[in-house]
Amino acid sequence: MAAAEPKPPAGTAAARRLARGCWSAFWDYETPKVIVVKNRRLGIVYRAVQLLILLYFVWYVFIVQKSYQDSETGPESSVITKVKGITSSEHKVWDVEEYVKPPESMRVNNATCDSDEDCVAGQLDMLGNGLRTGRCVPYYHGSSKTCEVSGWCPVEDGASVSQFLGKMAPNFTILIKNSIHYPKFQFSKGNIESRKDGYLKHCTFHEVSDLYCPIFKLGYIVEQAGENFTQLAHAGGVIGVIINWDCDLDLSASKCNPKYSFRRLDPKHVPASSGYNFRFAKYYKINGSTTRTLIKAYGIRIDVIVHGQAGKFSLIPTIINLATALTSIGVGSFLCDWILLTFMNKNKVYSHKKFDKVCTPGPSSGSWPVTLALVLGQAPPPPYPCSADPGQAGRPQGEGQSQAWAVPPAWPCPTSALSEQMVGAPRRGAGPGLGASEPSPQDCTLTDARGLAQL
Repeated sequence: MAAAEPKPPAGTAAARRLARGCWSAFWDYETPKVIVVKNRRLGIVYRAVQLLILLYFVWYVFIVQKSYQDSETGPESSVITKVKGITSSEHKVWDVEEYVKPPESMRVNNATCDSDEDCVAGQLDMLGNGLRTGRCVPYYHGSSKTCEVSGWCPVEDGASVSQFLGKMAPNFTILIKNSIHYPKFQFSKGNIESRKDGYLKHCTFHEVSDLYCPIFKLGYIVEQAGENFTQLAHAGGVIGVIINWDCDLDLSASKCNPKYSFRRLDPKHVPASSGYNFRFAKYYKINGSTTRTLIKAYGIRIDVIVHGQAGKFSLIPTIINLATALTSIGVGSFLCDWILLTFMNKNKVYSHKKFDKVCTPGPSSGSWPVTLALVLGQAPPPPYPCSADPGQAGRPQGEGQSQAWAVPPAWPCPTSALSEQMVGAPRRGAGPGLGASEPSPQDCTLTDARGLAQL
């Protein structure tokens, strides 16, 4: 007597069945099934979503953002400035060479003293005004005493004279020459109009009539930045001149024009970092002694900032954005399917109609030409083994037709996992009062070859 073969564990068999099912499902082909749902509200939602997506891509993506163009940001740029103008103080006339520059006191820590013992000879304070000599001497004014230093006399705040030179400064002119280059498109342009009639000698900038005359009055720049010139001149400040070159190179070069904007760059409400000043000195000799005049100037610093972007039509970004737009339109179908299968009253019926599984014809025809003829609807269909009622499968149709067997109506193949779990979905029965039993997957074949051809 042969020994019984051991059966594999139940878990192993279940894992094999799962693996076979996954492998078989991997080779399935899924195709959308078109179902027309006569529901006005759902149709309005569907068309509204499509319209919004279409407007977004047509208006914003293609018209505003110009996504059909290849673009380049950050042009190569050069800036040259030149200041012209004169002003006067109480005893002197100041021209450009005077006021345009690149850019021990009581306030020094431990500078006050009562005697020479409080001053260490040779001590150097990096925030002071020179090298200490070790002597305690009276200050320039008042009864205070400070340590004497070896340095330029007088110190900065010892005998300083304040002179305001801003009376005529608003009429100073600043020439800002700027040129840009976009290497990707080999495009270059400048902000000065090339004319030979002496145009730049008598023009000043105007946004409409003299756009290519970059000669700005200092008062105009401060005004456009929203500042008061007198207050700014006393404490100093930093003004930014921003030149923007946004060019659509699909148009002519004359349409590529600079746009100017102005704003204050230093934080005027923060005393520690607001304002602008610098120091410079002038040296000369009096009776053989070297003398200097130290000037601490509070002024207006002009920073020129250039940026821009150029774009030109390119086929690659056009195709990419068109494909994105066409794909995004499908969001409307996805949203409406979700509403249809989740929130509609007859969602189970819609789910049963939407999800279906179609089996290919079995190899019972004997050869591939017969199968092809069945698919094309050129041969009579074979008997359908899936019956609606197993008890009627072998029952004759009538007395005079003892050799003819009834062929039950076509039964759909088992639906997907979602449809098989639907409760209350309509089923076609074999007869009145009889419930339909689902056929097993191995018994399911196609009854009507013409139906497969239509699918």
